[in-house]
Amino acid sequence: MQQVLTLCAAPGALAADTLVTAARLLAEADARTGDPRWLAREEAADIPFDADRPVDALARVRAGLETVPVDVNGAPSEGRRKRLLIADMDSTIILGESLDELAEFAGIREQIAAITARAMRGELDFEGALRERVGMLKGLPASTIDTVIDGLQLTPGATELVATMKAAGAYCALVSGGFKPMTGAIRQRVGFDEDRSNILHVADGALTGTVGEPILGRDAKLATLKELCAKHGLGLDAAIAVGDGANDLAMLEVAGMGVAFRAKPAVRDAAGFRIEHSDLRGLLYLQGYTETDIVSPG
Repeated sequence: MQQVLTLCAAPGALAADTLVTAARLLAEADARTGDPRWLAREEAADIPFDADRPVDALARVRAGLETVPVDVNGAPSEGRRKRLLIADMDSTIILGESLDELAEFAGIREQIAAITARAMRGELDFEGALRERVGMLKGLPASTIDTVIDGLQLTPGATELVATMKAAGAYCALVSGGFKPMTGAIRQRVGFDEDRSNILHVADGALTGTVGEPILGRDAKLATLKELCAKHGLGLDAAIAVGDGANDLAMLEVAGMGVAFRAKPAVRDAAGFRIEHSDLRGLLYLQGYTETDIVSPG
C-alpha cells in the first residue's frame, strides 16, 4: 500500500469501531485498504490504503468522522520517519503563551493576551504586535522572568516526542517567536538540541520595553528550517514542523510533515496535518512509531 491513514485520539478514546468506520469511508472513496494496525491500543492506529486521489479519500474520512474526537491524517507510506524536528514553543511545547504570563505580573494580562490571540490568528503583523506587547511591559522587574519560567507547564507528550526522535537519530530544534530565557529553560527541560528565539532588553534590573532586532518571526522560522536541513544534509521532506499560530504557517507548509497542533482555525485549515485530540505523542504516531518505541525520559 502506498498511503497510510493514521487515527489518533486521547488515551483510551479510540474505539475499534472507529477504525471500521474509517476503513468503510476509504472504500466509499474508491480506496483499497489493508488491515488496520494498532500503534497504541485505543489511542492510535494505521490503516494502509491505495487511492487514485488520496487527498480526496482523506477528506472523505475527515468529513465522516468530524463528530468523533479523533485526529485523521494521511501520508505516503515511505519516508514517514523524519530526521529533523522544528517546534514552536508557546501553546505547542508549553501550555499557554509565555508573554501573557509575564503580562500577568504587570497586571495587564487581558490586554496583552488579546493582542497575542489576534497575532496568532494572523490578524496582526507578528513583528509589530510583538513590539507593542513588549513595550507595554516596560519597567517590569527582570526577576519576573525567572518566576514565569518556574511556572511554565509542558504540553503532555513533549518530552516523549523529543526523546524518541533523538533516540532514532533525529535533530530537534525549538524555534520560537518568544524569548531566550524561556526557550533556553524549555530546551533543557525537554532535551532539544538547540533553541532560537528573541531577546528581551533589560537595563537596571527591569525590562526596557524593547526587543532585539531582527525579530524572529514567520520568515525566520522558515529560514531556520531550511538552514538546518542544509546543515544536516536533509531534504525538506525529511523534516517535521509543529506549531499553532500564523507565524508558524510558512514552515508548516514546506516541511515534509507540517503539523498544526491545537492550532488557530486558519492555520489548522492550511496545514497538511492536524492534531486536535491527541497530545504531542501524536506526532510520533504520524511517523509510524508505536507505543513500545516511545522513550519516556527519567
